[in-house]
Amino acid sequence: MNTITRIDKSEYTILQLNRGKVNAINHEMVMELRQVFQDLENDPEVRGAILTGQPHFFSAGLDLIELIRYDKKQISSFFEDFGALYLQLVRFPKPFISAITGHAPAGGCVLAVTSDNRIMAEGDKYVIGLNEVAVNIQISQNLTEAYAFWMGDGLASRYILEGKLLSGAEAHASGLVDELLPLEYVLERAEAKMKTYLKADPEIWVSTKKKVRKHWLDRLDTDASQSLKEAATLWWKPEIRQKMEAYVNSFSTKKSQ
Repeated sequence: MNTITRIDKSEYTILQLNRGKVNAINHEMVMELRQVFQDLENDPEVRGAILTGQPHFFSAGLDLIELIRYDKKQISSFFEDFGALYLQLVRFPKPFISAITGHAPAGGCVLAVTSDNRIMAEGDKYVIGLNEVAVNIQISQNLTEAYAFWMGDGLASRYILEGKLLSGAEAHASGLVDELLPLEYVLERAEAKMKTYLKADPEIWVSTKKKVRKHWLDRLDTDASQSLKEAATLWWKPEIRQKMEAYVNSFSTKKSQ
């Protein structure tokens, strides 16, 4: 894999996002995640998965610098596969933990919010959240359901409409993050939590996870064709595209300085 490093441990696997400094999500990463999680689900020797990043970045979100160059067919395919990845992760039956090693805005939060437990690096400089509204990207109904599952309808609604990025402390207080630890202990704690999960009978654990997620799973839009069409259409809306291009240009300018 070009964007993910796989580390197999006894009974569980660590997947480290490994695409540049900030782990920006492109189509290749989406497809590699889809394949590796399918492999883990089908492998009886693997009982759980930990998704992590690199120091200071879990994932900075979608790689807008690359995505803005996609043509209409490519961007539609990307949204379709990213939506399918989200559904796959929400339905992943085995223990799944996110070891959030820094920033996790937008697409980074999309990945993390599907897991059973989120352990995040402490520090006010790190942020997490679904800030799609703030960066002019259409959020899906499925993502709003994920937020509501963890933090409740009212708070989820307010934060999504504001496009708010949360500090670790805010994320912990709202229920989006389970624990805050110094960066160097995040993965270690995630492994300890995984070992706790693996003490349970695997069939009982999987069945229980399905039960506690039942209302969330029941509310998933499994035929997201209309939502994907809406996202792709808005992607090409001239005034939105102009704002995205200005954002990308400003980011590229800062990067070159």
